[in-house]
This record gives sequence, C-alpha cells and structure tokens, in this order.
Amino acid sequence: MNESTLTAPVFRPAATGRTTWAMGSLFETLLSASDSGGELGVSVVTQPPGIATPLHLHANESEAIYLLAGTMTYRAGDEVHRLAEGDFVFLPKGVPHAFRITGRTPAKVVALTVPGGLLSLYDEVGVPATERRLPGEDGLSMAEEIQRWNEIGPRYGLTVVGPPIPDDEPAS
Repeated sequence: MNESTLTAPVFRPAATGRTTWAMGSLFETLLSASDSGGELGVSVVTQPPGIATPLHLHANESEAIYLLAGTMTYRAGDEVHRLAEGDFVFLPKGVPHAFRITGRTPAKVVALTVPGGLLSLYDEVGVPATERRLPGEDGLSMAEEIQRWNEIGPRYGLTVVGPPIPDDEPAS
C-alpha cells in the first residue's frame, strides 16, 4: 500500500462520484480502493423494488450496509432481518448473505467494504451510467449481466452458495 494514498484526504462533492448501472441498480462510487490505498470502498446504491441477490459470500471483504431509504429483507448467515430506513447490518467476510428490495419504492443504501476492492466488481459487471437514475432499456439485460457475474465474480472471491431469498422469507 502506498502510505501517501492513505494520508491524502478525499472530498467528493454531492453527485460527482463515478456512476455505474449493474443489477438493475445505480451505483455511485464515493471512495474507491485506489482512493484509499485499498483500505475501504464506499458507494451509494439505489435499487428498484424486487431486486434480489442469490445467497453468496465474499472470501476477501467484510461488508456493511446502512439503509438510507426504502425497505429490504436481508439474510445474514442463518438470520433474516427486515430493514427499514436507518437500519444497519455488518457482514464479516465469509458469511453467506443475500437481500431482496421490498416495498413499492426504490431502496438507497450506503455500502462499505473492507478492504475496498469489492466495489470495483460492479464497475466490471455493469456499464457506465449515462444519467444519475435507475437503468432502463439502456442498461444490460439480466441474461448478459448474469453471464458477466459468472465470469468476473470468482476473481473477486465472490461465491454463489444458494438461490435468492424468497419474497416472503420470515424474519428471525
């Protein structure tokens, strides 16, 4: 790690982070691994209702999610939680997890990873956003994206271990 990178402050004015469309969602990078000497990655992610990840784990990074708006169901290990605005979840590396955006409005989260490299996965899988909004027909099709996830995910230590959580998963 470059010591000067770790001591250089990063200021990101509102709505100036790099944006990517992936998972039918908008990712705005606030702090990349290259900005932080690999230490931390931070993005604001806006996701539409119904988006769900398969049950997966990360071999290299711990992950934290802070829900700014909307609702989601989050499975972390054997526990299932219903998250609402202001809720937070931390996932140590290696813990299987999945989520589903619930309700009728998009969810907005702050996503953090330690170390920071994982958030670059979304840039590789997705495409640069042409506007600060959820993608429409101008995003990748789900079939294209799943193929890219399968090719690129393993390089980031991402392993799919099960299906998405169902719409009606009971909370712990």
